[in-house]
Amino acid sequence: MKTDIHPDYAEAVVTCTCGNNFTTRSTKSEIHVEICSECHPFFTGRQKLVDSGGRVERFQRRAAKGRASKAQAAGRS
Repeated sequence: MKTDIHPDYAEAVVTCTCGNNFTTRSTKSEIHVEICSECHPFFTGRQKLVDSGGRVERFQRRAAKGRASKAQAAGRS
């Protein structure tokens, strides 16, 4: 195996936007994340809106439009 080709692997401090900090190992010295295990709904059991770009609302509008067109087509028959 070749020597001295791997990057340094040292302790890193991970900081979440909720304020939680923990230490891990990485090639970077500091890591900033948006969601961690302290604030993620899967781990906490609390519902927190994590919707990027209004995807949920867009889906609900498309589903409502589809139901309306099916009801309209059924009414014409």
